[in-house]
Amino acid sequence: MIFITGGAGFIGSNFVLDWLSQNDEPVINFDKLTYAGNMNNLASLRQDSRHIFVHGDIADTAQVASLLAQYKPRAIINVAAESHVDRSILGPAAFVETNVNGTFGLLEATRAYWSALTNADKTAFRFLHVSTDEVYGTLGPDDAPFTESTRYAPNSPYSASKAASDHLVRSYHHTYGVPALTTNCSNNYGPYHFPEKLIPLIITNAREGKPLPIYGDGQQVRDWLYVTDHCAALRRVLEAGKPGETYNIGGWNEKTNLHVVHALCDILQRLAPKAHGSYRDQIVYVTDRPGHDRRYAIDARKIERELGWRPTESFESGIQKTVQWYLSNQDWVRDVQSGVYLKWLEKNYMQREAKPEASD
Repeated sequence: MIFITGGAGFIGSNFVLDWLSQNDEPVINFDKLTYAGNMNNLASLRQDSRHIFVHGDIADTAQVASLLAQYKPRAIINVAAESHVDRSILGPAAFVETNVNGTFGLLEATRAYWSALTNADKTAFRFLHVSTDEVYGTLGPDDAPFTESTRYAPNSPYSASKAASDHLVRSYHHTYGVPALTTNCSNNYGPYHFPEKLIPLIITNAREGKPLPIYGDGQQVRDWLYVTDHCAALRRVLEAGKPGETYNIGGWNEKTNLHVVHALCDILQRLAPKAHGSYRDQIVYVTDRPGHDRRYAIDARKIERELGWRPTESFESGIQKTVQWYLSNQDWVRDVQSGVYLKWLEKNYMQREAKPEASD
């Protein structure tokens, strides 16, 4: 059995779905269900006994410790995080609370649990911490891509909070011996992506006739990684990664934001053509956000060399699949936009309320 945090979010839910499609090992899915946690992502698992959902906060060390004692997982995958840069600029406190304090609480519960395991279980146990390439800062146009030894230089409250969590994970391995691994991935895209991020935002706005906002000149460069490729890499790191090591996970797909938006408009024009004009006509340029990193690029040769992983999706194949998914899942999009998906807790637990026993 494995224990995943943040398993109702974008990457987390894709990982859970992918995991259970590959094998029958059960998953304890622990999620706080903040705005980006969506149980509709996991609708196909509602009757699946291999998926056990628990509502909670990784900062609640006592709750995590209780669950670890109850379920005795062989591995913990920490995907829980606040992850939107714009939100971190407007409200950094939530990012410190989840990404720093939450990771600390999770590590404390993990350390106590792991220390009490028998020798064989202790040796086999793994703690996999999922992080971002943004901790490395920004690159110039001709700079070499980020490697695992690149100096940390975070430039936003989000990336600073993730950098802090990475350092905590490293320290728990080197100080206490916790068998931890860290991955730093590039920009993910694919199904179930909350529509505040670039790709799902452009798709949904385009279909609704709304402006397609481009920060600054649109020449910011990102390396794009299809989410199921990321899931496959995480499975491989969990299976064969060396405790204490960091593995960069990238898609080998550097694209400017403007290129991405143009590609989305062109695919939409083919799959769901506008009656008049082009989706490109909806593009507008807006003021750039403060401290916007110019370029990210991942050197993913280490994970390929040591663990044999390489992405299978090109940007062209992955972006086509992504657009098609959003066009085919309009109910999911409407629920997210209307906030209906946030009602899951209320609906779920109302159905489970204890009924008064009949009197004699």
